[in-house]
Amino acid sequence: MSKHFDIIIKHGTILQMDKGLNVLTDHVVAIRDRKICAIEPLAHFTVNAGVEGVSFHSARTVIDATDCIVMPGLINAHTHLPMSYMRGLADDLPLDKWLKDYIWPAEDKLLNDELGDKFIYDATLYGAAEVIRSGTTMVSDMYFKGEQMGRALVDAGLRGIIGEAVTDLIQANGKDRIGEYAVDMNREFASTNLVEFSVAPHAIYSCSENVLRKCAKAAIDNDLLLHIHISESEKERNDCIVKHGKRPVEYLAQTGFLDARTILAHGIWVDKDELTLLAERNISVATCTESNLKLCSGILPLRDYMETGVNLCLATDGAASNNNLDLFTEMDTTAKIHKMINHDPALLPAHDVVKMVTCNAAKAIYREHELGSLLPGYLADITIVALDTLNSQPIFNPYSHLVYALNGHNVRDVIINGKLVLKNRKLTTLDEKALIATAKHYQEKICRILPL
Repeated sequence: MSKHFDIIIKHGTILQMDKGLNVLTDHVVAIRDRKICAIEPLAHFTVNAGVEGVSFHSARTVIDATDCIVMPGLINAHTHLPMSYMRGLADDLPLDKWLKDYIWPAEDKLLNDELGDKFIYDATLYGAAEVIRSGTTMVSDMYFKGEQMGRALVDAGLRGIIGEAVTDLIQANGKDRIGEYAVDMNREFASTNLVEFSVAPHAIYSCSENVLRKCAKAAIDNDLLLHIHISESEKERNDCIVKHGKRPVEYLAQTGFLDARTILAHGIWVDKDELTLLAERNISVATCTESNLKLCSGILPLRDYMETGVNLCLATDGAASNNNLDLFTEMDTTAKIHKMINHDPALLPAHDVVKMVTCNAAKAIYREHELGSLLPGYLADITIVALDTLNSQPIFNPYSHLVYALNGHNVRDVIINGKLVLKNRKLTTLDEKALIATAKHYQEKICRILPL
């Protein structure tokens, strides 16, 4: 009996990122109908060949991963993809000034422009291309005009959770419809098998307690993910204590937020009582090390997180504050900064850092049963990292290389939802030259409308 597959990957070093952190060689990863259907020894497969009377396996596409690491696709747990066109728009500023004097005024002009929908679509498409090129197969995003974002992700072939941003001033399609927009969009995009929508109140300083409660209720009632910035700056923490008599995580708990499926972004200015509360509620935090360093927001108390058992994952934040979307550089910076500030070179070993962009990130978005590991039955989101450059040899430990030696430019192939979207470092769904030309067009437009 013949077995037919969509894609077979052979000859790579496979990092399963399962509970045992198994590393497999001389194995084959077989993909069919969007999922990993088998991971078996190469000896069990005769690829694209058959002998009369003998079982054989065939695939439409066979990927030779010799001298490559085959790993779960990276998951970027907190992004703002439409801000890709704001890269370098305002640098070397503290968070409060960066937001109020530059980013929010820019968004007010760009998103309310008659071509605002097209701006969001084009900028999201550009950001999607950038993350795919650097090995990311899924993002958890937060921004405006989610329908346009969703269409861009589908066209790019990128998996994503899109959070329609909510503030006191901007609430998704009307004050009384919080949650309904996400439900409507989930229905509209269900057939794509790529895009889903969440409820994403911006922050505790931009949303009233009433709005936060509405968001929490909407998420619980409709089984939606909640996504919010929290404890990003010392000022936010201090203001919360003065205004509400509670620290930010405690205040969120008061609104019902921690009773929902929730992911928190940043989580820098937290104490151990707050971390204990997060651990008890199984709430995860996405830390954005490089963005927080650049904005001088602070450094996550990672050792406290580890000691209290809070699940941590990594994110880049938006290109306006990072200024790249490469999770490899995020892994490198995160590992090194926390070793230094804790005076402990053994803290956060490389395999634990890789977990933060794979299985930990999948857990943070409540998808650990189908993403973040390479296991039969899981969705076929796979990144193949080539070891054919001067920065990649010799190799003694693949985890070490992924964190300390390699970067997004080493990514060779990317499979999302069983489809090859990056092949031999070339995007298969998008025209990279056209994307760059469009970005230059928007640069000229932005310079005309903003006093830079």
